[in-house]
Amino acid sequence: MESLARNDYYSDPQFKVSRLPDWRAKLYKFLSVSVWGKIPGNLQKRLSSLYASHYDKPYSKWIIGPYIRLNYRDKNYLDLFEPPGGKSEYECFQDFFIRRFKKLPQVADPSVWPCEGLLCDEGPVGSFASVTVKNDSRDIAGIFGLSPGDIPADYLFNNVFLHNKNYHRIHAPVSGTISRIQHVPGDLVVLRPWIYSHEPSLPAFRNERYNIDIVDGSGRKWFLSVIGGPAVGTIIVTSRLKVGAGVDKLEEIAVFYLGSSCCMAAPTRARYHARHSFVEVGAPY
Repeated sequence: MESLARNDYYSDPQFKVSRLPDWRAKLYKFLSVSVWGKIPGNLQKRLSSLYASHYDKPYSKWIIGPYIRLNYRDKNYLDLFEPPGGKSEYECFQDFFIRRFKKLPQVADPSVWPCEGLLCDEGPVGSFASVTVKNDSRDIAGIFGLSPGDIPADYLFNNVFLHNKNYHRIHAPVSGTISRIQHVPGDLVVLRPWIYSHEPSLPAFRNERYNIDIVDGSGRKWFLSVIGGPAVGTIIVTSRLKVGAGVDKLEEIAVFYLGSSCCMAAPTRARYHARHSFVEVGAPY
């Protein structure tokens, strides 16, 4: 397997899952869901955008060097990437956050991971109990904007949490045809899975997201949900992504401006990764 963003680039590999004392996890969950989560969605967005705007300022570029030294073992980590939008240099921290790979991996496998991060939740769709969100009981299919039974019970659900230091572009896991694009308005509660010890995917049910379905060459449907969190100013879906359009495996389909998770319901089980492991863009699924 060719790896483009190997674990050894990170000073703190994310398969070492953070463990919080119960009291801290409960406190953080309370602050995220019962305090921040009670703020009207439009105000959450305004506050998040205000916070994120600081990373668009030229002075924020001076954070990049220390941030790399703190979070990556390889001092030449940035050599893998280039600034976005054809820029010759990183003009602000946001440019670093939405960096682009100079070259995507060449992978023979027909299906790959669409993103980079911690696989914080996984299992057959039918094995998940419903979750109560704002007094409503919601099935896993609700993350994808669908009703119970719309996703086969034997499909595999995966939730990848993207830490701030991870690469924040989402790519197509397979080649196929886009069959649905749906924007779901929602909240922006904290995404970090270690504060939801028994429900790591809880934020995915209630946060703003884009749902994208891809039908592969065998007629199987792959369900993606691109989920925003606090400080996410924008989730951008690529302009050529239209219902009925073809998409190639590893073609870019979305980019986050600060903070995110990506859920996927797939017709096959991941062959090389289990819960709490680190997954990489382009790694065989």
